[in-house]
Amino acid sequence: MISDTLIKSSGMRVLAENLGTVEAERFITLVLREPFDYTIWQRGLYKDMSVKELYDKIKDSEKTTQQPAP
Repeated sequence: MISDTLIKSSGMRVLAENLGTVEAERFITLVLREPFDYTIWQRGLYKDMSVKELYDKIKDSEKTTQQPAP
């Protein structure tokens, strides 16, 4: 299991790489400002996706985000 600090650092890096620094900060602000239930949100996130499509998406993501071992 990775540390909370590493999770936050990695998450911020991913957000900044995909949204840009300003939009990543904006995203964090929106999540903190509005009531947000991750469990309810994620239930609808992949509802129109088959298990195979979801699996393929995860595998593709793993290929692009794997980091070399230290």
